[in-house]
Amino acid sequence: MKILKFGGTSVQTAERIESVYKIIQDALNKEKIIAIVFSAFGGVTDNLIQVSLLAASGQKNYLSLLKDIKDKHIHIAETLIKNKNRGSVLKEVSSILQELGDILHGVYMVKDLAPRTKDFIMSFGERLSAYIMSELLISRNINAEFLDTRKIIKTDNCFNNAHINFKETNKNIVKHFSKHNKVQIVTGFIASTSTDETTTLGRGGSDYTASVIGAALHVSEIVIWTDVDGVMTADPRKVKKAFPVHHLSNEEAMEMSHFGAKVIYPVAMQPTMEKKIPLRIKNTFNPAFHGTVISEKRESTKFIVKGISSINNLALLRIQGSGMVGVTGISARLFSALARHAINIILITQASSEHSICVAIDPGVIHQAKRVLEEEFKLELTAHWIDKIIIEESLSVIALVGENMRHTPGISGRMFQALGKNGINVVAIAQGSSELNISAVIKQEDEAKALNVLHDAFFLSETKSINLFLVGIGLIGSTLMEQIKAHQEFLSNIHALDIKIIGLADIDKMIFDLEGIDKNNWKEIFSNATQTTVIKDFVNKMIQLNLSNSIFIDCTASEDVALQ
Repeated sequence: MKILKFGGTSVQTAERIESVYKIIQDALNKEKIIAIVFSAFGGVTDNLIQVSLLAASGQKNYLSLLKDIKDKHIHIAETLIKNKNRGSVLKEVSSILQELGDILHGVYMVKDLAPRTKDFIMSFGERLSAYIMSELLISRNINAEFLDTRKIIKTDNCFNNAHINFKETNKNIVKHFSKHNKVQIVTGFIASTSTDETTTLGRGGSDYTASVIGAALHVSEIVIWTDVDGVMTADPRKVKKAFPVHHLSNEEAMEMSHFGAKVIYPVAMQPTMEKKIPLRIKNTFNPAFHGTVISEKRESTKFIVKGISSINNLALLRIQGSGMVGVTGISARLFSALARHAINIILITQASSEHSICVAIDPGVIHQAKRVLEEEFKLELTAHWIDKIIIEESLSVIALVGENMRHTPGISGRMFQALGKNGINVVAIAQGSSELNISAVIKQEDEAKALNVLHDAFFLSETKSINLFLVGIGLIGSTLMEQIKAHQEFLSNIHALDIKIIGLADIDKMIFDLEGIDKNNWKEIFSNATQTTVIKDFVNKMIQLNLSNSIFIDCTASEDVALQ
């Protein structure tokens, strides 16, 4: 018995939904699928948030965005459903959309968007997508029926991020599925209170829905279909060489998700961890690929590190002073003061001398956090037992994650050597006694460079990337380019060097390509360059790109270039 869950990008258009239908059809032919959970169609949740804010602020143009939302759902329903029930389905979709319009009109009139109203508006995305998908499957002779999870998942009244009443919810799930043998097409993300008011489950809510139902029914596996091949070794938008991880333990996945890997959210893993149910992350656009399995098992791998994650745009708050040394309760007071004001701490590090404590915090509340601590330690600050509380902004946290790191000497040394060789300064360091994670705080501008440096060091240590910036492509420069081209296979196979030409310039024009200029076609590519050469701009661009192992080559006789 399995449960499938499809994210918004998987069901963004009618064409993508056809691909999802084929995946569902194939899954049903192979095994027993008892439920399929759907997020709102791609982009709809963001549109619902935006349209509700426009209405609440009294802007009449909310109607234009509302029309776009209506048109999208009507178009998908008209395109996909072709059987005799098409008319009644379109009528029901129109009725739901009319209800949405009525609610938004009320928000527009009173110019108020209460949390419970926002949750009700947000529910329309999943209600519409799951309903349309259920009717699509029924129209194609699949024994399916629509399930609105507000009937079975019960929560408190903490709107926008409700907490599930598991005792009542599990009872409702078991009872519902014992009486319904058809494949349930389920609304993700939404639930209701004991008085039937609509609530939402927060970030990763649709994954959470699948996990909660799966845990209650003790299914064999939950498959999360998204738009990537699984959990990647690093963010593929920042590290082009990142590749999918075959398997993660629950603890590794928790660490990866906390530090920026948005494929799965920690809250969605909790129910499956308790019941020891594997989660599999698969790609709707590459369904044949194995994906990433997350389970309690520990799988051996040739890599010491499983992944490198990051959180960008953080601030560091540091409290220090000789008066802290040997004084009990300083840490407790610091954490309690921040907790009372609902300020979340992302990372903690403390000097063994007890002279300083650093905490990483969301920059949006960093100044509030400083005021809170200044009030808490007012007497100590006045007496100069504690120095001025210091804030550092525009920072990122990078984290190495992997169970194989445990008891393996030299991991930290390898990490900091790789960063140091590439001129990346470490502001703070944190490592738990579990040795599952090593975190370092760095400047935000160095984040992409650090991720690539560490990825090369731990996953591609056999190959070193060299990034060349070449000025002057006359006789000498052109000869060098031809030599690199002629020897690229030798350099790769014998010396494990991957040489990329990132920037080229002559006296007239210059060109850059982060992926590397094609060595076999570089003359033609350069002939089409349009950016005028200003040598200072070339150098500034090279510094701004901040790539690891960068080399600047001057093949000119120009004094201006030499002076750079």
